[in-house]
Amino acid sequence: MTSFAATPALQTVIDFALAHETQWPRSMYYPDGAYVGNVEWNETGPWTEIIGPVAERGGPAGVVLHRGQKVAEWGDADRPDMTFSIAKSYLSVLAGLAEKDGLIPDLDAPVGAIVKGPYFSSAHNARITWRHMLQMNSEWRGEIFGKDDQVDHYRQIGVGADNSRKGQLRKVGRPGSYYEYNDVRVNALAYALLCLFGRPLPEVLRERIMDRIGASDTWRWEGYSTSWVDLGGQRVQSVTGGGHWGGGMFISANDHARFGLFISRNGTWEGEQILPETWMTRSREPTPTLDKYGFLWWLNQGRDANPRLPSTAFSALGAGGNCLWINPDDDIVGVMRWLDPAHTQAFLEKMVSAIRR
Repeated sequence: MTSFAATPALQTVIDFALAHETQWPRSMYYPDGAYVGNVEWNETGPWTEIIGPVAERGGPAGVVLHRGQKVAEWGDADRPDMTFSIAKSYLSVLAGLAEKDGLIPDLDAPVGAIVKGPYFSSAHNARITWRHMLQMNSEWRGEIFGKDDQVDHYRQIGVGADNSRKGQLRKVGRPGSYYEYNDVRVNALAYALLCLFGRPLPEVLRERIMDRIGASDTWRWEGYSTSWVDLGGQRVQSVTGGGHWGGGMFISANDHARFGLFISRNGTWEGEQILPETWMTRSREPTPTLDKYGFLWWLNQGRDANPRLPSTAFSALGAGGNCLWINPDDDIVGVMRWLDPAHTQAFLEKMVSAIRR
């Protein structure tokens, strides 16, 4: 049942979302005790341990904004839930803040030139740039917080993904040469950003963006039990880019929607340019190694683009049916929680059609 008086056309869209809930168990664990992520990605071997917090999820929920106004809402849109890899796009935005602050003077400079220590000091990793990390083609090699990047070698994501070879060691190429959706490498980026800011990333996000755009105080961003580090004599936790092994962002649909509105306005709020003026334009440029990916944002471009949706649309996606979708052409921000990914494109098409009527 919707808690918002949507138009009849949008109510049909809401009913579609409610009728197509993700197949993931609400407890996040299957009856045999297996964690949803381990099952989703056919994960076996030495790096499968869940080391971050996990919370039971709610039911299908979502919010649609059109021209900045709420036109649809369903489920418990104020309930903070795990959001998995949508957190990656928040990391991208924090990188934009770091650039604005002068902490990243050049995206094509090596990360190791600024971030000292073992993670970017090897002959291979020393050549990795900030751009490589943001485009998911860094080929970063190593272990961080007890997880080796090998765990996501040969990983595929999306409907129909084949993860039969996932976790098998492959020969990595030069930085920037190969796209791979690798959560260990994203966690290395989160650590690098923590070192730049010199304070926990959730504090930076809350102070610089979330509080300013009117988000609630219910969201939180968690790391692992193994990701506590010494930073300037203080013990702080490095956060994760998702809930692959637990942790990540726990956030509501309404807070996602406010963040999405901020992004749809090119990183401005109440007349203030919070992000670098060109950051979102650059974030939405297709990478050399995957034509539907930008700076940790998914694009409706390339060979897999949906021609029934605007090519300018882009999204943050999280496992289990979590989506923050931004459509600049129609001035739409949509948030879907726990929608079966096999039906996401159909939902978006129905939503756009209903709003254009």
